Amino acid sequence: MERHEARLGIDIGGVVISRPRPGEDTVFLGASEAAALETPPFHQLFEALAGLVERFEKRVWLVSKCGRRIEDRTRRWLARHRFFERTGIPQEQIRFCRDRPGKAPICRELRITHFIDDRLDVLGYLDGVVPYRYLFAPPATASAPHGIVTLAGWGEALSRVATEGNGTVYLIG
Repeated sequence: MERHEARLGIDIGGVVISRPRPGEDTVFLGASEAAALETPPFHQLFEALAGLVERFEKRVWLVSKCGRRIEDRTRRWLARHRFFERTGIPQEQIRFCRDRPGKAPICRELRITHFIDDRLDVLGYLDGVVPYRYLFAPPATASAPHGIVTLAGWGEALSRVATEGNGTVYLIG
C-alpha cells in the first residue's frame, strides 16, 4: 500500500457545466457554439469549488471524456467563465480522454482519492482505483450502489467531500 495526500477529480459535463434538464446531457453536443458557451455552470459551483481547492491544497483536477471538438469547446467554456481564476484550480490540471473507461488510468496516474461524476458507469470504472466516489445530482429515483455517495448539488459537495476520509493521507492499494 502506498500513502498519498488527498486528491480530487471532477468531471465537467453534468457536474461543472449544467444540464438543460435533469438527466439530459449538456447542450455542448448539438447546440451552436454560442449557445454552448452560454450554458451556465451549476448553482454554487464557483464558491464550493474554491472551498474544495483550499481543502485539497490545489490538488484538484478536471477529468473529462469527450472528442476533440467538444474538448476545444469545453476549453473555451472554461475560459469564457474564468473558471480557473474563480476556482483556484491550476489551469494545467485538466485531462481529457476519449472514452469513459479512460478516466480510470488517468485517476490512477494522478493518484486521485476522491472523484465526482454524474454517471454511475464512470464511478464503476473507478472502483478499486478511487477510494471516495460521488454521484453528482442524481435523479430523485436513483440509488447509488455501496461505496458511492450521492450529492444533491455543490453545497452538499462542499460539506461532504471536504470532510470525507478522516484526514488528508490515504492508503491506495
